[in-house]
Amino acid sequence: MPRHRGVYKKENPEPYELSRSRIENFVKCPSCFYLVQVKGINFPSIPGFNINEATDILLKKDFDRYRGSKITHPYLVKQGMSHLVPYDHEHFELWTQSMHFGATDRMHIIHKETNLKIGGGLDDVWFNTKTNKLHIVDYKSTSQKSDKGPITLGDYYKDAYKRQMDLYIWIMRQKGFEVDDLGYFLYCDGDRFTETPFLGETKAIMEFKLSLIPYVANTWWIERTLKKIKEVLNSATCPDHSEYCEYGNFIKSLSEG
Repeated sequence: MPRHRGVYKKENPEPYELSRSRIENFVKCPSCFYLVQVKGINFPSIPGFNINEATDILLKKDFDRYRGSKITHPYLVKQGMSHLVPYDHEHFELWTQSMHFGATDRMHIIHKETNLKIGGGLDDVWFNTKTNKLHIVDYKSTSQKSDKGPITLGDYYKDAYKRQMDLYIWIMRQKGFEVDDLGYFLYCDGDRFTETPFLGETKAIMEFKLSLIPYVANTWWIERTLKKIKEVLNSATCPDHSEYCEYGNFIKSLSEG
């Protein structure tokens, strides 16, 4: 039978495929989620973040040089974390590909209670030679507009980043891997305050400040959220927009105008 993806069909017995970003859409606004997944309404798209994608690719290339080695990247050594080595696994490259739910050995699992196929794409995994556990790593890129010091996870929008880490740790555990609660965000911060010249004779070189931010995962919300998602998918009516949903508030303002 064909894969169950795109618009949800209640009568389709195949596991319904949901990416990490779709789950985040539900957390932010069940109504918008319903309109997309059940009604098939396409919301306005936004351009891709090509610079962010480029830093992800370059970081992975750097860590790939040490993947599976007995030594680790000099950056981790400098942080006093020489016990963390980029993890080598026969399916690692498949885990990094978020858009291939149909293939086996990808970064997805089937949640039996809801018959939802949950997945995403990892940035990196580091192996802890002291504990023999894995640490999930997520690369992030930004350029702070003020020279206010190290990056933190305190901004409200970064709660989505935390949930992303939670979900990846949960999925890897469902796949049978020993994964530590502790994950890491490796942040590249484009330094707009540096005195180093940007433009050279033949190329421009941008400097990035790096922050390695530890995060202890909380996976308690995942199971109950998946159950709520299944309830909404099977509902005959669309739920209300969340209080802070930009689309919902926009529609409301139009009707009141």
